[in-house]
Amino acid sequence: MGESKSPYKNFSKEELILRDHLAIDRTILANDRTFLSYVRTSLAIIAAGGAVIHFFEGEWIKTGGIALALIGIAILMVGYVRYKKMDRLIKQVKRA
Repeated sequence: MGESKSPYKNFSKEELILRDHLAIDRTILANDRTFLSYVRTSLAIIAAGGAVIHFFEGEWIKTGGIALALIGIAILMVGYVRYKKMDRLIKQVKRA
């Protein structure tokens, strides 16, 4: 059960044709776009948290701003982990 299931493990280098290589390239670009979406979202949430902290008064509101900033950092970390996991799987196919 500890074994991760990869949709790419059935490919071998001999079986890949041009269409497969192009599909891998598209998958790499899609993975990059997805990671950049995570970065964009996390930066927006961190900025919103900073704005809440800076422009509003009150202890509860400042706590909410700090929570937003921490959520933004968490989103960035989740995006990075998912990006690296997918990148590893894609590179296995390219090397295979």
